[in-house]
Amino acid sequence: MKVLNLQCGHGHGFEGWFGSEDEFQDQLTRGLVECPLCGDARVAKLPSAPRLNLGAAEPAAPGKQQVMNAPDAKMQAAWMEMVRHVLANTEDVGEKFAEEARKIHYGETGDRNIRGQASREETESLLEEGIAVMPLPVPKGLKGPLQ
Repeated sequence: MKVLNLQCGHGHGFEGWFGSEDEFQDQLTRGLVECPLCGDARVAKLPSAPRLNLGAAEPAAPGKQQVMNAPDAKMQAAWMEMVRHVLANTEDVGEKFAEEARKIHYGETGDRNIRGQASREETESLLEEGIAVMPLPVPKGLKGPLQ
């Protein structure tokens, strides 16, 4: 079993377990490897061990080297915990989100915590009506049972 450090195009770090390098490459090519946080399929393998350049190469001049900081792992974990909390404490109304949100807001049905899908136009319309809504991207891995 090969454990690889991976990163999506948005900088989210995660690990993947594969039977071999060929299996990883095959799944990557077929679009089966994606970020568990955002669902991005633009995944790159990160180095799993430090690389030491002990040769005669000139060091980069100060100020010219760019350093890209990956998102903080604690922040990612907190975000995932918040998403899990929302999923555990809301009712999924699916495509009927805008309709159900209006019913709750105007007292046509009892108060309850809901989640679902709404188009950008529906979301803007709800906000214009004074109905507080917030987009929350849910990773695909959390939409079903986790293994």
